[in-house]
Amino acid sequence: MEKYRSKLEEVGKRVAAELNLAVYDIEEKTTAKGKVIVVFLTKIGGINLDECAVFSRKLSAELDLLDFITEKYYLEVSSPGIERPLKLKTHYLSAINELVEIQWNKDAERLTTQGLLLEVNPDYIVVKVKEENVEIQMSAIHKARTCFSKSLKREQL
Repeated sequence: MEKYRSKLEEVGKRVAAELNLAVYDIEEKTTAKGKVIVVFLTKIGGINLDECAVFSRKLSAELDLLDFITEKYYLEVSSPGIERPLKLKTHYLSAINELVEIQWNKDAERLTTQGLLLEVNPDYIVVKVKEENVEIQMSAIHKARTCFSKSLKREQL
């Protein structure tokens, strides 16, 4: 996917902008049916199935016209979901004031915590865990996602 990812992102972002949507992420996976390109969309207030369908049709038409992906593939369009992964700096920025779960290394120990994402800085994030603000280096993070938890409420933090 690396050979065509930037062009795919460019076309996807243009089509999304025409529909007042945003591309959250693009992934490629191999399944039993072959190569699948998954485009995750977002917008303020959430995205619905009809918007995904319209985007899928428009993007598919553009990709067919431009024909820069030479191998056979299937296109899927989806929302990243309520518990969406945080991979890019923009993902973290969009999750400020949301509950997050972070896995990271501190010294030789792997830690996992849930809390309220307060700040995103160039090299670290700040997560409020109970009454304490925890600074986590971006380079130490292994996995991060927004989280929906019935047991952990924003008001408890």
